[in-house]
Amino acid sequence: MAKAVVKQFLVSQMAVFAYLVGDVESGDAAVIDPAAGTDQILAEAGRLGLRIKMIINTHGHVDHVMGNAQMKELTGAPILIHEADASWMHKQSPSMFQMFGGRPSPPADKTLRDGDQIQVGGVNLEVLHTPGHSPGAVCLYMPQAVFTGDTLFVGGVGRTDLPGGSWQVLLDSIHRKLFSLPADTVVYPGHHYGPSPTSTIGRERDTNPYL
Repeated sequence: MAKAVVKQFLVSQMAVFAYLVGDVESGDAAVIDPAAGTDQILAEAGRLGLRIKMIINTHGHVDHVMGNAQMKELTGAPILIHEADASWMHKQSPSMFQMFGGRPSPPADKTLRDGDQIQVGGVNLEVLHTPGHSPGAVCLYMPQAVFTGDTLFVGGVGRTDLPGGSWQVLLDSIHRKLFSLPADTVVYPGHHYGPSPTSTIGRERDTNPYL
């Protein structure tokens, strides 16, 4: 079985969590939501002997994709995002990116669908389509862990008042796709908005005041 490594980075003025997920044996790695902190992420990858082979976005909002361009330039890694967010990810206003201190993202190199399996060396990430925060929001599940983007936070959930958002759709996504996972699955959220940087599915199911 592949030995997976997960590193969490608090980046940007929006308290975004970016993640480095790698397979120690093969040296292959993916970066999830590289909003900023590119130098820090690459330095850690180098320290661990990992090569970033792909950039995965949990959704297409500016604060999660504004580091894509720099990360792709420095690594050559392709950008992956769900097909429902891909068409407008790189069309958002350049002024929005400037406001957050980032750059517009290049177009996606590959689009994702629910149930897709992403191989990072010997580590498998399963794509869970969890719309509600945005039409193409996804969570990425691997044994014992799930990267929840802006779908589920520690003690909170993603906002639904942006274009394409829906409170009822978000609740359905969380209950059907996330709360069906094992209770001890570690939750790695997309922002540091809660009392701790991680949680578990069981804890959120039992204590999240929004759910």
